[in-house]
Amino acid sequence: MMRRWLVLPVLAISVAILAVAAQERAGAQDRADQGRRMFMEQGCHGCHTIGRMGTPIGPDLSYMGAKRSEDYLKNWLRDPASQRPSAHMPRLELTEPQIAALAAFLASLK
Repeated sequence: MMRRWLVLPVLAISVAILAVAAQERAGAQDRADQGRRMFMEQGCHGCHTIGRMGTPIGPDLSYMGAKRSEDYLKNWLRDPASQRPSAHMPRLELTEPQIAALAAFLASLK
């Protein structure tokens, strides 16, 4: 009889954890979608390619998420020269939400 009472709270906690994880994935996808739009709006495609889209002046970003973490990408977008002093990419005037969205998008490219 006691075991039945233990199963219900454990099950409820498991369901809650899965629901939070699903919300986090949906939030990450929303940020990545915002970042995809921002990639085009900010003109990133003028120097970079993703798949067949863009201009191959700078590096191809098609698989950036497989190479770099989202945190690294945020730091890069804040100040590329701090990550690599010889970088040709200029420091962009982006807000923190814009940086987060672009980094989420780039991190999703695997």
